[in-house]
Amino acid sequence: MYNNWMRSRAPAVRTDQIAVVGAPPQSALRTALAGLIGNVLEWFDFAVYGYFATNIGGQFFPQSSPAAQQLLAFAVFALGFCARPIGSLVLGAVGDRVGRRALLTLSIALMGGATLLIGLLPTYAQIGVAAPILLVALRVIQGISVGGEFTGSMVYTTEQAAPRWRGLVSSSTAAGTTLGFILGSASAWAVNAWLGTEQTAAWGWRIPFVASVSLCVLGWLLRRGLQESSEGLKAAEVRVPLLRSLVADWRPILQTFGIVATTNAAYYLTFTYAVERRKHLTGEGGEVFLLANTVSLFVVLAAKPLGGWLSDRIGRRRLMIMLTIVMMASIYSALDAMLYGAPPVFIGGQVLMAVPVGMALGLQGAMLVEIFPLRSRVTSMSLAYSVTLALAGGTAPLVAVWLTETFKQPLAPAFYIMIYGAVGLLLMWRMAETNVRRLDM
Repeated sequence: MYNNWMRSRAPAVRTDQIAVVGAPPQSALRTALAGLIGNVLEWFDFAVYGYFATNIGGQFFPQSSPAAQQLLAFAVFALGFCARPIGSLVLGAVGDRVGRRALLTLSIALMGGATLLIGLLPTYAQIGVAAPILLVALRVIQGISVGGEFTGSMVYTTEQAAPRWRGLVSSSTAAGTTLGFILGSASAWAVNAWLGTEQTAAWGWRIPFVASVSLCVLGWLLRRGLQESSEGLKAAEVRVPLLRSLVADWRPILQTFGIVATTNAAYYLTFTYAVERRKHLTGEGGEVFLLANTVSLFVVLAAKPLGGWLSDRIGRRRLMIMLTIVMMASIYSALDAMLYGAPPVFIGGQVLMAVPVGMALGLQGAMLVEIFPLRSRVTSMSLAYSVTLALAGGTAPLVAVWLTETFKQPLAPAFYIMIYGAVGLLLMWRMAETNVRRLDM
């Protein structure tokens, strides 16, 4: 009923606003690069914080015990994800009411500025309690930026792609996140190997944060002159009441949790928590595990376009259900290998999760865009995705530490992933296939 009311109230869209007369159509490659570059920066910045969490904890929470420092640092890491819903509402409204291009430009500027300031931030020893307060504030700004960037770029790339290539083209956004993580992991390894444990803890952790400015400039240059999608222009004309539209989208918002939660919880458990945990257990810099983590992330990178392409062929819902079952079956053995195995075994445990997780992340962008109606697609989808990530993704390292300390069972986090998987299967089981849905309504 609400959908019909929206259609009756929506103003007609002028055809001369759908495309610039005489402008050549934007190539699929440029569309893919537009989704790729912003997410490389966004997730490089998020990743380096995760990989230097122990060092940052020592600099900004020095009066706590080593275990408490790690817990507090991961809590600030999780806080960035908790801020994502704010970014979803604010930047999502920009994407729906002004345009997808405006959203993508604003988000990359916010992330670049906040990350640079983290790299230059004085420590607790220099300015006292103001240091952790400022760190929290900058992490909130990062979270607001990611709350709009990732889902906004997923919407843009999916809307600009031909229907039979939506999964593959939109997987570029997911590939950008992995490239960012690879650069973050490689940077953490290089800094640790070059400077050693003591110098890295003292000041070396700042280098990747400051260096990320170059990615921000590159992203802005690549996004100049992008064409607005026709769906974005149509959504800007409609300008529906935001709250009523969010309420009407309760079903796809709930379905988003089922699609996304398991994959992202498994991702952060595998590629953030497990690496930091091994570094913590060894009591040294853990360079070998950072290097192993970088290698494993290349497997994720290769799996993402494979998942997007395969979902175009056999259906996104069907493939996502299969991958969720594989993740649930693999997580216990994989976590055991990552926590207790020698470096080659550690890599094997990560790869065991990297393939299904990477494929799932590759197809999810198109699948989520396809289940949301046009009227407030960026806002509703961004809010749903951000809330899910706040509950199941960014908090995964924090919950894993808490479960391990509470139950004295290092493999307890595996059951946490299994619970999310069971919920996801229940929510996806009754869904219809999404591939054939039109995106202009």
